[in-house]
Amino acid sequence: MNSASSGLPQLGQWNSLDDVQALQEKQLPQTVSWAARSPFYRSRLNATALPATVADLAGLPLTTKQDLRDNYPFGMLAVPKERLATYHESSGTAGRPTPSYYTAEDWTDLAERFARKWIGMSERDILLVRTPYALMLSGHLAQAAGRLCGATVVPGDNRSLAMPYARVVRVLHDLEVTLTWAVATEYLLWAAAAAAVGHRPDTDFPGLRALFTGGEPLTDARRRRISRIWGVPVVEEYGSTETGSLAGECPHGRLHLWSDRALFEVYDPASGTVRADGDGQLVVTPLYREAMPLLRYNLEDDVSVSYGDCDCGWALPTVKVYGRAGFGHQVGAATVTQHQLEELVYSLPDSFGVLFWRARAEPVVLRVEIEVDHAHREAAQAQLQSSIRATFGIDSEVVGLPPGGLVPETVLTSMADVVKPRSLFGPDEDWNKALLYY
Repeated sequence: MNSASSGLPQLGQWNSLDDVQALQEKQLPQTVSWAARSPFYRSRLNATALPATVADLAGLPLTTKQDLRDNYPFGMLAVPKERLATYHESSGTAGRPTPSYYTAEDWTDLAERFARKWIGMSERDILLVRTPYALMLSGHLAQAAGRLCGATVVPGDNRSLAMPYARVVRVLHDLEVTLTWAVATEYLLWAAAAAAVGHRPDTDFPGLRALFTGGEPLTDARRRRISRIWGVPVVEEYGSTETGSLAGECPHGRLHLWSDRALFEVYDPASGTVRADGDGQLVVTPLYREAMPLLRYNLEDDVSVSYGDCDCGWALPTVKVYGRAGFGHQVGAATVTQHQLEELVYSLPDSFGVLFWRARAEPVVLRVEIEVDHAHREAAQAQLQSSIRATFGIDSEVVGLPPGGLVPETVLTSMADVVKPRSLFGPDEDWNKALLYY
C-alpha cells in the first residue's frame, strides 16, 4: 500500500506547529467517539458532553498502565472482536498482562509511522528484523513497515533458539542485508560475534546502509560508538506496544514526536501537573487508534519534550527519551543513573575495545565491571574511575575482565540444535528429547 493513498497525514503536508495543532483538533472528536464505545471509557466519559477540543481533553484523568491491566483482556475494546487483526501484550509486566489490540485500519497508521525513516526503505532493501515477535508489537511493526515500502523482510526474532548470534552474522553477510531493526545492545553483540568468526563489522558487510534501533534508552556516546563500529548511521525510533511508533529521527539526529498522529503531554508526578513541554513522563493520545483508543495514556517513560525550529523542516516537537531506567540509585551523596554511567563507559577510547559492562550501586561505592583486553586494562580502569569521580563525586571500584568475562564466547559462536518434534527414536538416540524439541 502506498502511504500517500491512506488518507492519513503525511510529512510535508503542514508548514508549522499551528498547522499540526489544527490536524489534532480536527481528528480529536472522532478519537473520543471511538473511545466512548469501550467499556472502560464508557464509564469514564459523560456521553452528553464528550471532550471536543484539546482543552476539553485536559479535564480527563490520565489513563494508566494499571487501568490496562485491570481491564485485561478486552475491557478497552471499542470495536467488535471480529474486526481485530492482531492482539499483543507488552514486555516486562508482572502479574496481569498489559493488553493491546489493533484493527487492519489501525495497522495502516502503525506501519506508516514506523516507515518514517529519513534514510528511507524501498524494494531494493533487505531488512533484518531482530526484535521479538511473540505477543509484543515490535517485530511485527518493523515487518509491516518494511513490506509497506516493498523491502524484503528477514524475520530474525531475538527470542528464538533458531536465530543465535552466529546465524545473525551469517545472514547479515551472506544475504547482504541493507537495513536492520534491533535494540542497541544487539549491535554490540553482533559486532563481537562477527569478530569471533574473523569478520570486521565496518568492512565485511558492504551492503549495510543503516541500523534502526529502539526499545531501550540510547546515549549519544553509545550511538556514536555503534556507528563507528559498523560504519553506518544509527537511526533511532521511540514507541511502545500500546501505541506503536511515537517518534522518529530526522536527518539532523533529533527525535521528533509524530504530533500529526497523536497528542502529547508531559506529566510531572511530583507536582501532579501536566504541560506541553519540559521534563516528566510522556502522556499520549493516539488519534487514529480505533480498536483500543487511549485518552491521555501515561507511558511512565521519563522524557524531555521541547518545541522549536529544526533544520529538517518537519515542524514537529522533539523529545529526548530516558526511559523508565532514568531513575537512579544512591551511592554516597550522589544519584547514579544508567544513562549517565553509560555515557562515561562509551566515552572511553575506541582503542580500549570496551563493548560490555555492568555496575552495582552500593551505599558507599559504585562497582563496575568492563570487558577489556589486558593491554588496555589498567588505562581503562583508571580513566573510568576518574570520569566517575568527576561526574558523581563518588568512589568507584572498576574491574577489567578479559573478553568473555561478561559475554561468553560460546554465546556468540554456538549454533543451537533446533529440531522438529518427534516421538520415535533409535536405540542410540536420546529419547528424553521426545516432544520437547530443542
